[in-house]
Amino acid sequence: MRETSRTRRSRGAAAALMAALLLLTGTLAGCDSSSDARGNGAPATRRPSPKPTPLWDRSPDSIAAVGDSITRGFDACVVLSDCPEVSWATGTDTTVRSLALRLIGAPAVAERSWNYARSGADVADLAEQMTQAAAKKPELVTVMVGANDACADSEERMTPVDAFRRSFEGALKELRRTAPKAQVYVSSVPDLKRLWSTGRGDPLGRQIWKLGICASMLGNADDESPKAELRRTRVHERVVAYNEVLKDVCGKDMRCRYDGGAVFDFRFSGDQLSRWDWFHPSKNGQGRLAEIAYRNITAATAPRA
Repeated sequence: MRETSRTRRSRGAAAALMAALLLLTGTLAGCDSSSDARGNGAPATRRPSPKPTPLWDRSPDSIAAVGDSITRGFDACVVLSDCPEVSWATGTDTTVRSLALRLIGAPAVAERSWNYARSGADVADLAEQMTQAAAKKPELVTVMVGANDACADSEERMTPVDAFRRSFEGALKELRRTAPKAQVYVSSVPDLKRLWSTGRGDPLGRQIWKLGICASMLGNADDESPKAELRRTRVHERVVAYNEVLKDVCGKDMRCRYDGGAVFDFRFSGDQLSRWDWFHPSKNGQGRLAEIAYRNITAATAPRA
């Protein structure tokens, strides 16, 4: 009987030892699966996947320009006429030193830069211009548009902000359909109220304004009544809203860079405005636009708004 009890006790001890070993093994395995690579027992944390780095070539070798009369050099050389040779984007005038001259050099500008902007164009015209630009497979497309959307015959006829967004989104989509890797540089809309304030003191400029240039802002330039001031303020706010759209839509495209509001913030002086209309940039003003664009395009990081 003593032998049988001893045997049972031995078997029980062995079973208990085996259960303890199994429990210990399971516990260690659980610890291994939750520890970090250093084995310090701390819970492992899953690192988020890195976001793709936006692609931006700071020295593009071909340029297409789209937009409105500013990019066509309107009123910079001859009254009420385009002068694309002084365009800030693609011009050949060496005193302006356009973006194209600065980036790709004089010998190649004629072969590797194209200007599809049109005087009088607004954002609804941009998709057609983008189609023309995309056909050239440019490395960079410059965009300056929106002034004509605010410069309507009356305040009520300004382009609604939602419609402005739809048109700009559609234009970028059209570009991406044919030229998915083209970079896009978007200039902000100039501060039209500041232009009114700068040019209103010139008698010739005021006479030209009466021909209908940006009537929503420049009409009745000498009127300082509360009603006129309210009208100008609403036009100003619309320009600000357009720039927010340009910034937002461009920010969703990894190959698009907004100027951070640099053109809107630039204080055009008398020397930088056309001596005929005190509204469009002169040759000097076109040069300043080229400087702003070149600085932002070649910067290591995009400008902050």
